[in-house]
Amino acid sequence: MGGITSVFIANRGEIALRIIRACKELEIASVLAVSEADRNSLPARAADRAVCIGPPQPIGSYLKVKTIVMAALGTNSEAIHPGYGFLAEQPELGELCAQHGLIFIGPKPDNIRKMGDKLLARNMAKDLGIPVIPGSELVRDPREAMHVAEQVGFPVLLKAAAGGGGKGMKTVNGPGDLETTFQEAAAEARSAFGDDRLYLEHFIPNARHVEVQILADHFGNAIHLFERDCSLQRRYQKMVEEAPSPALNDRMREQVYDAALSIVKHIGYLNAGTIEFILDQDQGRFYFLEMNTRIQVEHPVTEMITGLDIVKEQITIAGGQPLSVTQEEVSRNGHAIECRINAELPEADFRPCPGQIAQWNPPNMKHVRVDSHCYTGYFVPPYYDSLLAKLITKGDDRPQAIGLMEDALANFTVRGVDTTIPLYDSIMKNQEYRNGKINTRWVEHFLKRELGKNAEN
Repeated sequence: MGGITSVFIANRGEIALRIIRACKELEIASVLAVSEADRNSLPARAADRAVCIGPPQPIGSYLKVKTIVMAALGTNSEAIHPGYGFLAEQPELGELCAQHGLIFIGPKPDNIRKMGDKLLARNMAKDLGIPVIPGSELVRDPREAMHVAEQVGFPVLLKAAAGGGGKGMKTVNGPGDLETTFQEAAAEARSAFGDDRLYLEHFIPNARHVEVQILADHFGNAIHLFERDCSLQRRYQKMVEEAPSPALNDRMREQVYDAALSIVKHIGYLNAGTIEFILDQDQGRFYFLEMNTRIQVEHPVTEMITGLDIVKEQITIAGGQPLSVTQEEVSRNGHAIECRINAELPEADFRPCPGQIAQWNPPNMKHVRVDSHCYTGYFVPPYYDSLLAKLITKGDDRPQAIGLMEDALANFTVRGVDTTIPLYDSIMKNQEYRNGKINTRWVEHFLKRELGKNAEN
């Protein structure tokens, strides 16, 4: 096919297996980095070659930039795919790849650096005329934060400038909570990112979280692949995603597409990325939130409604080829929903549940996709994210996709570890969810009601 001939995969779990599958279909050799805990994993067996890069703890393996690059060079790999998480949004990995003649399958380091600084990204969107949530520049101490909060009005969100994944993000409901919460947010940001800078935004209570998937190549071509709705969250961590969003009308849909592509073109973005927005349902307005400069966990819902393979596009773009489709050739078909199946116990504040899977029997149904690295006998290690599988359904419309998800969850059997499957079954059956009457805080209220019922029984 030309382009890249071998890919070093610097990740694990289901996303590693997903990238290996794309490589096989493109007839590209795959080399997988594995920690000692993942030597016998399904991805390790599926890759053409696996190399151990360190101990189970990510700090000594999957998070070591130099080790990853040296391992890629040592296996004569031509390119590195970081997946999501770990080093995916660390510009240092792309820079070190360039220094050693390796292709980084992702955006340019400058793209990652610019959009990784949430304040820089916010100001850039503002300069482009894209609405941003009323808020501040850096707030250096609680006194400055209080001054801004009084101007934009409580409740407010304190956010880490270098943030992501909900780390360093705290809601402040009133003046009495601000000082303590400021210190907590700064400490969390320092621990997670080595950067305790904070800024502040007005908190929108009745909000939806909508994101636009984009692709851009070396030839100046940039397209969107429509939007996803990721409003079902717990502590800013996504749980259920769907495409398209039930909350957008046609006019607003086109506005968010235009806003996303204007950012992409302005920064000369390359490869796959996601522009995220907050929709104020009470005001009918959207605001720029941030950009994720990587493949997203929830990319399968977009693949299901477009028929495009986003990971393949990532690899071919990085290999110097143009996008396989134009904007006019991309069409949306049906409705897709994804549930993230985790090894967690919701009743115990979502406590992770590592251990051996005694039975793994995912659904085998039409219009149902399961992305997973698990199998009967697999030991879920305690060192990593607790994601076991992504369960995706596609229907002609949203009610059909929900009905398929109910059936798929009912036919998904996991024994040996606790999972979030029963919780998702309750969500799919809930009338508010089915009617689309949700926001980013809906899961919190739903959990209180459900757990309260369970305590009574």
